[in-house]
Amino acid sequence: MSEFSLRQLRYLDALARHGHFGRAAEASSISQPALSVQIRELEASLGLKLVERGARAARLTAFGEEFTARAREVLRAVDELSDMARAAGEGLSGRLRLGVIPTIAPYLLPRVIARLGERFPEVDIHIRETVTQRLIEELRDGRLDAAIVALPVSEPGLSETALFDEDFVLIRPEADADLPVPDGEALARMRLLLLEEGHCFRDQALSFCKMTSNLPREGLEGSSLATLVQMVGAGIGVTLIPEMAVPVETRSARVSVARFADPRPKRSVGMIWRASNPLAERLTDVAEEVGSAGRAPTVTG
Repeated sequence: MSEFSLRQLRYLDALARHGHFGRAAEASSISQPALSVQIRELEASLGLKLVERGARAARLTAFGEEFTARAREVLRAVDELSDMARAAGEGLSGRLRLGVIPTIAPYLLPRVIARLGERFPEVDIHIRETVTQRLIEELRDGRLDAAIVALPVSEPGLSETALFDEDFVLIRPEADADLPVPDGEALARMRLLLLEEGHCFRDQALSFCKMTSNLPREGLEGSSLATLVQMVGAGIGVTLIPEMAVPVETRSARVSVARFADPRPKRSVGMIWRASNPLAERLTDVAEEVGSAGRAPTVTG
């Protein structure tokens, strides 16, 4: 009879996700040789190869793919058993794995972590920052408990709670500060700087301008809001950023901030989690604190 541990299954899951022994080991907080030994022991107990080892990458065998898919179901069930015990206790405690999209994380997290620390002193918060689609995948796989995103996501099996609305503002060079503020259609004719593909904020900006996201325009994309604002300061174009990003991103850039006339472009910020998560009731309490942090007044430029 094959014998293997949950720890080995978690290491295999990490290897499958990262496709590299070194990165999987780093994500698992162990050494690469130790992870490799655990995978080999798992293969030995099964009598079958799970991984094709290459010089630069590790790839699952056909059996490895099938085995890993079933292993993830087991790991998710085990995590939910742990969550059931946490949900039955008084208050919220233990690890809370919280995902956040990049256009929210740097600006809201300091306030969120402070509020959660005060309300739930027994919670150990683990933050994961990445784009919405990856957060959804990690929620489904049980690698995250909840995520702060722009709504709606409209994904089956996920609960979503709206927390607050936030306006977008126009960032343009200092020399343009006294010019009329363009509407969406006028903005579409300007040199508009956008986040690269995969960011929901890009799609929201395009929607306001009634533009389609076809082929990217060379030199007009950035990987972060900070990059876009600095590009505007260098005179390359104009961009949109969420209101919460203004104090951080404009303090060292030669730009001006302009508010749009009604109807103003905006986004709805909310929290999502698996509807089946035993911690759902506790996560509602977490969402209340996140919403309070987001609605707290900030000083903007």
